[in-house]
Amino acid sequence: MTTRPTLGPIEEELAKARSAYRNWGRWGEDDVLGTLNFIDDAIRAHAVGLVRRGRSFSLAQEFNESGPQRGFRGRINPVHYMKDTGSDAAAGTQGFPHGFGGADDHVVMPLQASTQWDGLGHIYDNKQAWNGRPCTIVNGDGDSVTGIEHMKDAFTSRGVLLDVGRAVGDEHGELPDGFAILEEHLRATIEAQGATSSVRRGDLVLIRTGQLGRVRRLGAWGGYAAGDAPGLSFTTLGWLHRTEIAAIASDTWGLEVRPYEFPQPAMSPLHQIAIPNMGLPLGEMWDLEALAEDCAADGVFEFLLVAAPLPVTGAVGAPVNPIAIK
Repeated sequence: MTTRPTLGPIEEELAKARSAYRNWGRWGEDDVLGTLNFIDDAIRAHAVGLVRRGRSFSLAQEFNESGPQRGFRGRINPVHYMKDTGSDAAAGTQGFPHGFGGADDHVVMPLQASTQWDGLGHIYDNKQAWNGRPCTIVNGDGDSVTGIEHMKDAFTSRGVLLDVGRAVGDEHGELPDGFAILEEHLRATIEAQGATSSVRRGDLVLIRTGQLGRVRRLGAWGGYAAGDAPGLSFTTLGWLHRTEIAAIASDTWGLEVRPYEFPQPAMSPLHQIAIPNMGLPLGEMWDLEALAEDCAADGVFEFLLVAAPLPVTGAVGAPVNPIAIK
């Protein structure tokens, strides 16, 4: 395993990345999709053609009170409660005619409580949002310009799994917390997996670190939420920009490596460039374990991926139940 890269002062590194990878204006001043613009009809049609066996995989963790959240930024695990139940129907207290009965339920949760996409209004860089807009486009009523609802039909494309944990990790196929995934690890994973894992324009790329698998193997969430984690190095921003992928997601809470790679205090530096400057949606807390087992077994790491976020008007992120079909 390679050691973590040596980076300069964070303000200098952010400035260089901002200058090199900013996509503002690339798709016009009114754009609300960012790098999802790389997906076109031909790419979607090709992705549909990847389905050979008809096997489908949900890539979502369950949404329940036993989830990983520990209160960072006020994020709690989903709270599910019943409004009407079978007990109410059995007691005859629902007041419906001709024997009709039913159950109804509610849920209360942060939109980023479990498997989710970060929208383009989620992160700002020096008070600026995607495409150079002021961060004040998001107020108490939500994101008035780039709300997640604009992306409701955009996340359908070729999916490709890069199982970095299996390619360069330990005997469990896992990377240790704090492991910075470099471009060389991504290239090594692609080489080890073969031609079906080549990364192309418009792809939805999935990075498996094995951290979620380790949490389950050990039977405790530990610091999964907002703690140390393997993840993408800040230095992979060049690869993310150069490959022209549409979006990227991982099995960790925050996608990028934690602790961060800077000697100075930092807060999600890869997010700070990827979302407001590059326009790249980021996915977090995806369950890639069953898909990874299947890909390792048949040697095919590409598939149709349909990952539509819940179109909550004005939301800056949203839950998703991604479906990979092989």
